[in-house]
Amino acid sequence: MSKENILEISDFNVDFWVDGVWYPAVIDMNLGLAAGKVTAIVGESGSGKSTTALGLMSLLASNARMEGSVKVKGEEMLNAKSSVLRQFRGREVAYIFQEPMTALNPLYTIGFQIVETLRSHFDMGPKEAHTRALELITMVDIPNPEQSILKYPHQLSGGQRQRAMIAQALACDPALLVADEPTTALDVTVQAEILDLMRGLKDKLNSAILLITHDMGVVADMADDILVMKDGITVEHGTADQIFNNPKHPYTQQLLGAVPKLGSTKKRALPYSESAKPAPVLKLTDVTIEYPKRGRQPAFTAVKNFNLEIYPGEIVGLVGESGSGKTTVGRASIGLLPVKGGSIEIVGKEIAGANSKQLSDIRQHTGIVFQDPASSLNPRLPIGESIGEPLFLAKLAKGADLARKVEELLDQVELPRSYRNRYPHELSGGQRQRVGIARALALTPDLLIADEPTSALDVSVQARFLELLQELQGKLNFACLFISHDLGVVDILSHRIAVMQNGLLVEEGDRDVILKNPKNDYTKRLISAVPVPDPKEQKIRREARLATKK
Repeated sequence: MSKENILEISDFNVDFWVDGVWYPAVIDMNLGLAAGKVTAIVGESGSGKSTTALGLMSLLASNARMEGSVKVKGEEMLNAKSSVLRQFRGREVAYIFQEPMTALNPLYTIGFQIVETLRSHFDMGPKEAHTRALELITMVDIPNPEQSILKYPHQLSGGQRQRAMIAQALACDPALLVADEPTTALDVTVQAEILDLMRGLKDKLNSAILLITHDMGVVADMADDILVMKDGITVEHGTADQIFNNPKHPYTQQLLGAVPKLGSTKKRALPYSESAKPAPVLKLTDVTIEYPKRGRQPAFTAVKNFNLEIYPGEIVGLVGESGSGKTTVGRASIGLLPVKGGSIEIVGKEIAGANSKQLSDIRQHTGIVFQDPASSLNPRLPIGESIGEPLFLAKLAKGADLARKVEELLDQVELPRSYRNRYPHELSGGQRQRVGIARALALTPDLLIADEPTSALDVSVQARFLELLQELQGKLNFACLFISHDLGVVDILSHRIAVMQNGLLVEEGDRDVILKNPKNDYTKRLISAVPVPDPKEQKIRREARLATKK
C-alpha cells in the first residue's frame, strides 16, 4: 500500500464471541485510503460495514477479537496503548455515528459536548471554545444557533441531532472522517448541504473520508471508490464509475437494482372511490401543537392549524425538512403528545384530551415505528420480549401462543427466529429497525404511524420491507401515515403526499401531482435536492444546484 495513505487496512478480521461460539463479522479485509479521497463501503445490514468502522479505533464491544493490521497515518491502531488511541480519537480520526441519540450524552447540552471535544484536544479557553462551537453549529445549518447551542439532545429533531453530531465530528478538522450513515436522519435539502460540507472539508484539509451508507445516491455524489461487503466478505472493489456502470458481482447488481428511483413506479390506485369514501381512520382538524415554556426556553408552536385525513388501506407520505413538525404530528396522532387546539380522531374516537384509560383502548388500534430504533427498544430485554410485549399487555396471547406469534412476526420482517434471544446491542442498526417494525405490527393495527421506518435499512432490505408493507396492508387494510425524508420511498408507497414546512401544511395532493407538478416553491426545492444513483447525472445536478446558490 502507498505511504500516502491516511488509512491502511491489511488482512483485517473481526469475530464476536456469542453463546460459546466465535462468529466472523469481517473477513480478510484489505483497504487503502489516500488523503483527499472518499471510499464508500456498501452492503446489507449485518454485512460488517459498521463493525469495520468501529474496529478502526478499537471501539468494539468486549466480546470482539480483532486480527490483522489497521494503520492511521502510519501508526498501528490494533492493540495500541490507550494513550495512543486517545490521541487519535477525535483529533486525527473523527466519527459520525449511525444513531445520534446513543452517541450524544443526554445529560449535557450539545454546545457543552462540542466545547468538551475542542478543549480536550486544543489549548482553548471556555470563551474561544464556545465561539468555535457556535461556528460549527451554524455551519451545519441548525436553526437558531444561539438558542440551539443550549439545548439538550432530546430537544432537537432527529435530523438536528444528526447535524449536532456532525458538528462535533468536524470540530478538530480530522485527517480521517469515518461517516457511518451520516445522512440517515436528514431531509434531502439538509443532506445536500452536509455532503457539500464534507466535500469542502476534504478539499480544504485534504482529509480522507470512509463513508458507510445504504443510500446509493449519496455514494454516487461523494465516492471515488466503492467497496461492496456481504456477510463480512469484500465481494467487489472498484471505482464509482466501475461499480455503478459495470458491476461484476451478482450481489452488487442486486443492490443497485433495489435502489428506488424517483418517478419510476406506476401510480398506486386508491383503495376507495372519491364518490364512496369510507370513514377516515385518522382525522386531524385544525391541530395546533405547542411545546410549553421550560426554564429559559420559551414556548414553541411546532404545528399550526394542521388538517389531514387518512382512509382505510391508504398510505399518506408526510415529507419536509427536519424540524418542520412531521414527527410531532405522528406522535400526536396516537396520543403521545398533547394538542393545544383542534381535534384528532382515530376510528371515530377523539383522542385530544382523552384520559389514560381511553388512550390505552385507542392504542390497541394503532402501531408506531420510531425513528431511532436504539432508543425505542429496552436494552435489558431480549428482542423477542420487546416484540411480544404489546400482545401480552393487550392480553391477546401468552405462553406458547405468544412465542409462536413472536416467531411469525420475526419471519415477516425477515429476521432469524433465533434472534428472539438476542439483545438490541447485538444487532445492527437495520436489524433493530426491523424489530421495531415487527413490534408495531404485533396488534394488527387499523392505523400505523411509520416515522422514518426505512432510515436505517440498506436498499435491498428496504425494497423487501416496502413490498412487505404493501402486502400486509393489502391483507390488513390499515391506514398508514408514512413520515420520511426519502422521496424515492414515498414515491413507491404513497397514494397521497403532504408537505410540511415550519409547522404548516404547504401542499397536499395525489402522489403524481405533487412529484411531477408541484406548485409550492418549497416542494420544488425538496424534489430538486434528491440525489440520484448515477455519478455523472448526480455531478450535473449538484453543479446546477450549487450554481443557483452563487
